[in-house]
Amino acid sequence: MSISPGKVVKNSSKRKMNVVRLFSATQTRGEGLTSARKLPRELVETAERRMGFEIIGRIPQLVQDIAKVSGDGTGRVGPDQNTETANKLKEMAALLNHEGSQEYPPHSGIRRETRIVNSEVFCLFSGVELCLQILLRPTLFPTKGKKESREQGQMKIVACACLDVLHQVCLNLNKISEQLSERDDLMPYLFTLMGEKKCFLSAATLMEDLLGARQQMLRLDEIPNLKTLVDSFDQQQLANFCRVLSIAVSDLDSSADTIHLVAQDEASRKQSSVPISEINQGILVDLPGFIKRLVNVAGRRLPRADQSLPSVYSELESWVTWLDSSLAFDALMEVAQDDEVYLTIPLDTTEDGVEDPSTIIPHSMRVMHEVMYKVEVLYVLCLLLTGKQRNKVHDMLADNRLMPSLTDIFDKIVWRCNLRSRPFPGHGENCECSPEIALKIQFLRLVHSFCDHHPNKHLLLTRSELNELNRIATGAKIPVLESVKNINKQLLCNGQKGLLTKIVEATKKEPVESPFRFWLGRAVESFLRGATSFSDQTFLLRRGLLEHIVRHMIDNDIKSKEILQSSFDLLGELMKFNINAFKRFDKTITSEFEFQDFMKLIQHNIVDSNMFIRCLILSLEHFENELIEHKEYVLSKCQLLQFIHEKKVRFSFLFKLINVIKVESLTQENVSCLNTTLVFLMFAKQKGILSEYLQALQDEESRQCHPGFLMDNFRQLLIFWQDHYLQKDKDCTALEKSSCISFDIWKKTVEELLADEPSNKLTVAHFLTKSGIDYK
Repeated sequence: MSISPGKVVKNSSKRKMNVVRLFSATQTRGEGLTSARKLPRELVETAERRMGFEIIGRIPQLVQDIAKVSGDGTGRVGPDQNTETANKLKEMAALLNHEGSQEYPPHSGIRRETRIVNSEVFCLFSGVELCLQILLRPTLFPTKGKKESREQGQMKIVACACLDVLHQVCLNLNKISEQLSERDDLMPYLFTLMGEKKCFLSAATLMEDLLGARQQMLRLDEIPNLKTLVDSFDQQQLANFCRVLSIAVSDLDSSADTIHLVAQDEASRKQSSVPISEINQGILVDLPGFIKRLVNVAGRRLPRADQSLPSVYSELESWVTWLDSSLAFDALMEVAQDDEVYLTIPLDTTEDGVEDPSTIIPHSMRVMHEVMYKVEVLYVLCLLLTGKQRNKVHDMLADNRLMPSLTDIFDKIVWRCNLRSRPFPGHGENCECSPEIALKIQFLRLVHSFCDHHPNKHLLLTRSELNELNRIATGAKIPVLESVKNINKQLLCNGQKGLLTKIVEATKKEPVESPFRFWLGRAVESFLRGATSFSDQTFLLRRGLLEHIVRHMIDNDIKSKEILQSSFDLLGELMKFNINAFKRFDKTITSEFEFQDFMKLIQHNIVDSNMFIRCLILSLEHFENELIEHKEYVLSKCQLLQFIHEKKVRFSFLFKLINVIKVESLTQENVSCLNTTLVFLMFAKQKGILSEYLQALQDEESRQCHPGFLMDNFRQLLIFWQDHYLQKDKDCTALEKSSCISFDIWKKTVEELLADEPSNKLTVAHFLTKSGIDYK
């Protein structure tokens, strides 16, 4: 935009002011033009007309109007000005959310989203700075006297409007989120506004925007009066606050950049202080009554037990159709203009059992809000259960009867993947991003975290089911588990079927490719993890789980790698060291053809099946050396164990397990292949035939005309194993318990394989030297 030198442009004041003089006054006296929004209105209007802007031409003028009625956000204003400021800010928010596209720059042939263009112009004219000045004005001019209550109410309305404008800008321009997130004065004030019911949702929404863009995690101990703030939240506010907390207590380092174990180990070594996420988790856990309140929201039943989620969706779809009409939009806009209406839905609209007529809302909307609240709360509980405060959180959840509560709401969730008659607009047929699917996944993740390697897992049972475990142990002449003996029966699930049984039943009814099969399988597998329990396995075997998994894998062409892996993992935990499970498997496989199909499934999916392969080799050694009364059956009748007993089969698995992984590609999902490899070699060493296995690896290298490729890769993997598992704070008890092999044996085996002794046939160095590979 060019302006002829000396050209005078009319200002809104009576006196004409040359633009050059405005700039000059700014430079010499600090007066006049300090931001683009102070450009003369006539100049702005003329420039916009010349440049061909239509819609965005309103943005600069509206910014100027907001600055005028708000006193530029720096001084006191009257009630009428507050009202007008709020109205103009709402108008601005609508423009920043304007749908459609336009040619920008004009005559360039490039079309951009209107909301993005509008946001850029808004920032150009210092709109963000103006909104911040208005928002933070109460911190500079606190209200006093008789008019305090009325003036505060008006200022809250203005604050909400400012927050909505800033939220729209942050949605449209990521750089603004990043800039605002680093402001020390803004973040604490947002928490202050969250203490006001009228401002809560807008403040929480902007807070979520900023925390997501913030480079450094927010420290909860820097929030003034956090306990008082959280205590003031009702259930609805607490559930929404969990969206903010989920960012503050999650490990931001577990991003795509650090998904590989090498990167995680490197980051762990560089870490010199306690992570902020751990500090924040500790603060939340120590807040009196906080965990209990989360459990109350998580375990609250869905409204009206006689209505299922499919019928809720039917009602919701009719609402969506209604909302599509312009008449409905106009009606909602009229409601939104009413400053006494909160566009949020409370968890409870009854008082003394009587529905409040002022808050009557469609039942379907109430159900869906309840679903979303639970998603947020379950996610935070899951994060706390997987953190450093795990044991403390575990006991608090158990004492507050989380499992009985989850068992009750489980009955109200229909385990079907597609509840809508059609997907959400713009989403595919198999899209999983809907509220009820998110709820189910978070539900099962929480169950998984609760059970994983923890004795409280038996709280998923009822009294009668716990008695069944005792009878199983007595019949097998084995000791009853200490965790079962010492359990607080007041905290068990109610009724005849506990949560574990209900999850098994849901698994058996789930469609072949349902995404829930993965999470259901993971939840049951976590119950079995740790030291193998014959009683726990038998409890699940009696419910037909093994037969269901095996038939599901054989009879269906499973496309999902996640479902296949979870099926193998669960099968491995269910069968390990359990002779009855192997007999059940033999009865389930009805022909040699089916058995060969199952073996191909294992061999063609070595990463997904490696935990099941480990189960086979561990069980074989267990039956051969400890439960020798089953040795005849194992070596003459058991199909799986006969198969893994063949040395050439073991060699074949060994080649694949070593070749399928590299140090740089190791993740939490595939590092188990390395440990399964070591299980093969530990037993070979025990039998004095380790050199045969290592020689077999070199023979395979020769067959493929690629000397050293297996051995060199294996050596790098072993070096990684030492770095990873021998860290000071590394907990290796899970590896020891699941294999029944002392961790000292694991450690010693790796040390001997890596020994710098080329003449020793039990070292990798020996075979690398034979191949002419310099391993140093």
